Amino acid sequence: MRRRGAGGAARPGAEGAPIRFGTSGWRGILADEITLPRVRAAARAVATWLGAGPARPRVIVAHDTRFLGEHLARTAAGVLAAAGARALLARGAVPTPVAAHAVRRRRAAAGLVFTASHNQPEYQGMKVVASWGGAATPEQTRELERLAAIALAGPRPPQVPVPGAGVDLVTPYLEWVLDFVDRRPFRACRPAVAYDALHGAGAGVLDEALRRLGVPVQVLRAAPDPRFGGGAPDPVTTRLAELRRLVRTRSGPRLGLATDGDADRFAVIDADGRPLSEAEALALLVDHLARTGRIRRGVAVSVATGSLVECVAADHGLPVQRFPIGFKHLSRALRDGEADVAGEESGGFALDAAGRDKDGILAGCLLTELAATLRAPLRVRLRELERRHGRRRCGRAAVSSSERVTERLARLLARPPARLDGARVRSVERVDGLRLGLDDGFVMWRASGTEPVTRVYAEAPGTRALARRLAVGCRLLGSRRRVDDSPGSG
Repeated sequence: MRRRGAGGAARPGAEGAPIRFGTSGWRGILADEITLPRVRAAARAVATWLGAGPARPRVIVAHDTRFLGEHLARTAAGVLAAAGARALLARGAVPTPVAAHAVRRRRAAAGLVFTASHNQPEYQGMKVVASWGGAATPEQTRELERLAAIALAGPRPPQVPVPGAGVDLVTPYLEWVLDFVDRRPFRACRPAVAYDALHGAGAGVLDEALRRLGVPVQVLRAAPDPRFGGGAPDPVTTRLAELRRLVRTRSGPRLGLATDGDADRFAVIDADGRPLSEAEALALLVDHLARTGRIRRGVAVSVATGSLVECVAADHGLPVQRFPIGFKHLSRALRDGEADVAGEESGGFALDAAGRDKDGILAGCLLTELAATLRAPLRVRLRELERRHGRRRCGRAAVSSSERVTERLARLLARPPARLDGARVRSVERVDGLRLGLDDGFVMWRASGTEPVTRVYAEAPGTRALARRLAVGCRLLGSRRRVDDSPGSG
């Protein structure tokens, strides 16, 4: 099994190496895999793919707060315009969900967002949003890869200047969110919110939405910083110590929220300062939206998402479908009308009415609406769900990919165990990595499509059991060292 680098690049650093799209776009180290000539080639590929020229397709071009984001976005917009597309450059750094919303609202043919999401500061990348508001499909990205290879082999694509300060995408997005959120609970309760923007593009958007709802908000790490304070803009437990402390020391109804670098992923801290896992937060969102009549068609989740979400949806008479990891599969389910809400194990949530890609801004607003509705910590509702459906804990760990890890994963795929962590293996799925269904949860292994790591996902009946199960999963890969965690696994 051959491992790719971040973003799917087979051999970053070589100008002639192919441009590859991974689980969530094209990513790589800036000035190594991501260079101006390669960005021009990628933009030219998008123009050719859209049939730029007489058709004059409209393309939204945006960026987050990473190094050279504005320059790369202007470069891509100039290439698109030279090829005959109508490139609409966003004003300033914006969250990916804002750009995705604009693609649908403005009926654009596509959107380009320069971001590496939650990756380390030295990374950059490009996400392609299809006309229907979700990430480009695997079939579409394969065609983009083919066209990019042609552009790389040819002369430098022509480019024209893109004048002006850019188009305001944030105001229409906020208007839609504030119209969708139920304002009635805020008349009786306005929970104090602490929001950690992690120096990303969510600052000035999520906090502004909450302020317009009358919610008092204290923002941490709001200033744009391409170094993200010296770490990855990833809202995992180890990065949220100050947010947890701030929430814990306040009084009255309160909540902590965080978003990653481009604000498509979210994390939530309850009133006691403890994080909720992604599966717990998703279950709460599905339950709340179903109770208020805003879900009717069903729920789409990834294969690594915990089973509480499925139980909650079933309790409301909603079907649930599971898909491979990668939000593009869930986006397609929303597009095809198979579900009207989607979520995954890594902090991704989307509502078809808003957009078909991950939206940490909307998730934060809806969780605040739920806190105002309950007038109590979110765990009050979570305990209610657990009494009905059973207690479950979900989390993930990761180990650095190596030849040894790759060999161990291949061995597990070929000969999965009959028992694991004292539980019987009830099912074996190889759709996306290896997933072993157990009597009381699951364990799953998968090589990341965006980072040089192999991840272990697990569900267990309690926190200690989860930690043990994740440790067993890492040891079976021949490693005891974890390189990341998730909000619910700490």
